Amino acid sequence: MTRQDNTSLESYSVSNQETVVGAVGNTVGNYSATEPPRSGAIRILVLAQDLADAAIHRRVAMLRAGGAQVTAAGFRRVPQPIESVAGCAALDFGQTLNAKLLKRIISVAQKLISLRRYQALFTDTDVIIARNLDMLVIATCGRGHRKPQPVLIYECLDIHRLMLDRGPVGWILRCIERQLSLRAAAILTSSPAFVNHYFRRIARLKIPIRLVENKVLPINEKTTPNEISSSRRPGPPWVIGWFGMIRCTRSLRLLIELTQQSQGAVQVVIRGKPLEHLFGDFEKAIGNVPGVQFLGPYRNPEDLPSIYRHVHFNWAIDMFEAGLNSSWLLPNRLYEGGLYGAVPIALLSVETGRLLKKLGLGVLLTDSLAHSLRNFFTTLTPQKYRDLETAVLSMPRTTWLCSRNESAALVKWLGSVGQPKASFD
Repeated sequence: MTRQDNTSLESYSVSNQETVVGAVGNTVGNYSATEPPRSGAIRILVLAQDLADAAIHRRVAMLRAGGAQVTAAGFRRVPQPIESVAGCAALDFGQTLNAKLLKRIISVAQKLISLRRYQALFTDTDVIIARNLDMLVIATCGRGHRKPQPVLIYECLDIHRLMLDRGPVGWILRCIERQLSLRAAAILTSSPAFVNHYFRRIARLKIPIRLVENKVLPINEKTTPNEISSSRRPGPPWVIGWFGMIRCTRSLRLLIELTQQSQGAVQVVIRGKPLEHLFGDFEKAIGNVPGVQFLGPYRNPEDLPSIYRHVHFNWAIDMFEAGLNSSWLLPNRLYEGGLYGAVPIALLSVETGRLLKKLGLGVLLTDSLAHSLRNFFTTLTPQKYRDLETAVLSMPRTTWLCSRNESAALVKWLGSVGQPKASFD
């Protein structure tokens, strides 16, 4: 985690003429870099498992800001076709669905059969970044059409639960990942825990791994001012914001219970798109719960300042895959809320809590969640809140915000990575 301040951040411009709905339920802004790529710039192909995912838009925007010439291609998990990502052209492979692994495998197999149709996609590039295992399969097959082959980078920001399955399905998937990773020059990931718990201990792959945190990309200086002051009134009702990917049923139960027990002292605002296969009709489920509001999707990144500045606390807890991916990740909302001064609430026993403890920030709860959560709000005073908020606001902006220098450093590193020299323990 870099701690030095950077007061000369470059900016991005956003086109509001075309937006798409992201897989996490946010409306994703169409980023574009302020300057076109320089002549002779490194050419990067980003293969995405979901072109509508806000994380894909951020990655493409980050690469473009670093001076790369970027093309995007991949599937989407929304009905609407996607023609551009972060201001660059995108090749839409068609729609796939969340929680439909078999259908996604079929979609990948069908695309492999017709891969020669996309020969130019793989020959006119220097580096391929393949997001997740399904895209790694396509990238490995597609890059064989060019000699010398473009450098292959495996990007993995989540470890799917099936990759950790102890049965035959998990074993087969890990074997595929290991064999394909031998052809990759490096891995991009977003949390040290992914490296320590999965890539080194389970995958046992000895190739370079670069950490790229899920920091917020600046849009312009108006939306990311040098100094962010507090406009929140410290005192009940205390408002907790739960934004982004809404997938944790246990979090919902805890927050409903907290608001009911607080007798109006705590309120919860939820924004994003809850995963339907987990919650069913989400609006109906919370429609009669006093103190809990669901305000639907939001535009990311355009709406981040307004949604985070109107809550006191940022719910940074995810127990969807407790003990696995959810315990290892550093979520986007951690950086988004930190940038705009919302005090994070996290579990001490997971990677998010460990990072916040190192930074001296946030409300860190024990595993007896309901009790520790209720006890915190019972004893919370305006002065205690101000101290927590001041600690977040006093952090260097580069803790939460990605500078153009970081973008340029990533692109430079991608241009220097050689062909793979992978091995296993």
